[in-house]
Amino acid sequence: MAEADHGDGGGVRQATEVVVNGVAQGLRSLDDAVAWFSGLSPAHRETVLRDVAGYAMQAHITPADGREGVLRSGVKPTANPAVMVCLDPPRYGFHRLPPDEHVRAFRVLVSVFAVADARRRETYCKGACGHPWHRLPAPAEGL
Repeated sequence: MAEADHGDGGGVRQATEVVVNGVAQGLRSLDDAVAWFSGLSPAHRETVLRDVAGYAMQAHITPADGREGVLRSGVKPTANPAVMVCLDPPRYGFHRLPPDEHVRAFRVLVSVFAVADARRRETYCKGACGHPWHRLPAPAEGL
């Protein structure tokens, strides 16, 4: 998958929104998202981890969301990113984990966000949602 960037990381940030929300809405598989993430430079991976952690914070993840997300992620519950997200309150700083933990951190964060976002779409956003990211079209090739 191509790494989109225009020098400032904006292309990566926009792609992150589409990829992560696509997983949360069942329009894209977690494995497809991981393939996209794996194709990024180390610096862009750190940016993505910061951004996805921010999405999780905005979705107000709960310890239950953390546990369910870790189960969905395929990451061992004892792995650093899994432990971090399941604490109450969750610990952030996933971008500061060693690079060999970044894919696990991405899997956990996206999975936990998907759980929390689904919960919020069924409660706060049900029927009257104005968030454009909750109405994504089918994914385009290359993202």
